[in-house]
Amino acid sequence: MPRPLLAAVGGVALALALTACGTGGISQGAADQANGKKLFLGKGGCGGCHTLAAAGSSGTIGPNLDDAFAEARKYDNYKESAVRNIVREQIRYPGQYNTAQNNPEFLTGNMPANLVTGKDAEDVAAFVAANAGVQGFAESQVVSGTNGKKIFQQECASCHTLKDAGATGTVGPNLDQLKAAFPIVKKQVTNGGAVMPAFKNKLTKAQIDAVAKYVATHAGK
Repeated sequence: MPRPLLAAVGGVALALALTACGTGGISQGAADQANGKKLFLGKGGCGGCHTLAAAGSSGTIGPNLDDAFAEARKYDNYKESAVRNIVREQIRYPGQYNTAQNNPEFLTGNMPANLVTGKDAEDVAAFVAANAGVQGFAESQVVSGTNGKKIFQQECASCHTLKDAGATGTVGPNLDQLKAAFPIVKKQVTNGGAVMPAFKNKLTKAQIDAVAKYVATHAGK
């Protein structure tokens, strides 16, 4: 199994061990999946790193959650409750793996611990568990057109805050505060940096220009 998938489903043993040690117990009880989806796309910043069809996200920094849990459900007979426990423990105690750029066998960045906590973490775990891999393996979402705002909302909004796009992500810098000029934005989108992936192999030059111009024009407005 590729390392990204191992990173997603390999937390089973960890989850069980932590439960046995009394570090939080098994996720159970009622959860607000609507809030979980909102947090997945916003405050939690999950959508900027993970692909999950039910959330409309196509992040590539972390594992594709649909593919990872489709495999777990199909071949290992994981139930929704097991997936929920795994996700909750991964939020609390994410693994740290070797990373590499432009290599599909490795993650491009590691997940920080406790991006969401308490009831919010339970809601995110419940939302992911109810949806990840349920429809089988995900199809890659292809970015089309050169509408900078739409490209931003699809590819960038889960990680960044930008008022004009209705984006409140907190994984990356607040673009309204940063107010970066077009050349800087274009370079960052093209080559990536830190945990941000490079988009030069996913977006066309025209699409990169479009989203960079959109950000440079609307940041702070």
